[in-house]
Amino acid sequence: MFLFTTVAAYRSQRRAWQGKTVALVPTMGALHEGHRALIRHARSVADVVVVSIFVNPLQFGPQEDLAAYPRPKEQDLASCEALGVDAVFYPHPSEMYPDGPEPLTRVIPPASMTEHFCGAFRPGHFEGVATVVLKLFSIVQPDVAVFGEKDAQQLAIIQKMTHDLNVPVRIVPHPTLRDERGLALSSRNQYLKTPQEQEAALCLSQILFGAQQALAEAGGSLPAKETLDRLQAAVLAPWECSPVSVRVQYLAAVDPVTFQPVAQLRPGVRVLIAAYVNQVRLIDNCLLT
Repeated sequence: MFLFTTVAAYRSQRRAWQGKTVALVPTMGALHEGHRALIRHARSVADVVVVSIFVNPLQFGPQEDLAAYPRPKEQDLASCEALGVDAVFYPHPSEMYPDGPEPLTRVIPPASMTEHFCGAFRPGHFEGVATVVLKLFSIVQPDVAVFGEKDAQQLAIIQKMTHDLNVPVRIVPHPTLRDERGLALSSRNQYLKTPQEQEAALCLSQILFGAQQALAEAGGSLPAKETLDRLQAAVLAPWECSPVSVRVQYLAAVDPVTFQPVAQLRPGVRVLIAAYVNQVRLIDNCLLT
């Protein structure tokens, strides 16, 4: 497995892969089984698999955990090697942003896709994501890039950016991976320190699964706000007197392509949720069928 820390070194090897299909799995490290599923899928759709590991400062706000974000480099590299990854691109921030974050040409996604949900609570986040992803596409020159559906708003924005800017990369979504209880796998799950917090985190998937079950029982469509409000109240009720706080930041139904809110739950609609379990912010979603 190759390890590259500079653009020049990677580009030299990239020329040797001419004629082979290259898949990129962009990550911020702290790899878990969800990331490993993306890597395995990348292996199934391309000749060469490249994993990028870069904690991107552009997508962290002033009050967010950039300095505290986990960076288990040796463990991540060992995981990549065990999965047969061909190359890891592991740059320093100064390699990605040699002139610093300002002044820097940035990608500005449509406001209609960033003004709601995570974008409303994390100003500038998706601008930072889109900018670094476009840079990675330019550096790695993949034919395919694999992204998890757990970060659904991010995925939709990257798909829109790739389409609008004629980027010659095929975006391959991969379904959210969950543990046996239904909790979506995430690097943030490690911050759930107690069994009670881990149990409370299941509220997110319980609300989503409840929406899917309600739609199946209705056999058509349901009013989105009324149904989701009812599910939220029912799932959170047992936690009202608990020492573990569960606070929903947003719960909504959207068109999966435009990310605009919709009034009805129906097949093909994506339901989104973000919530705090004590101080740990988690997100999840599901595509209704």
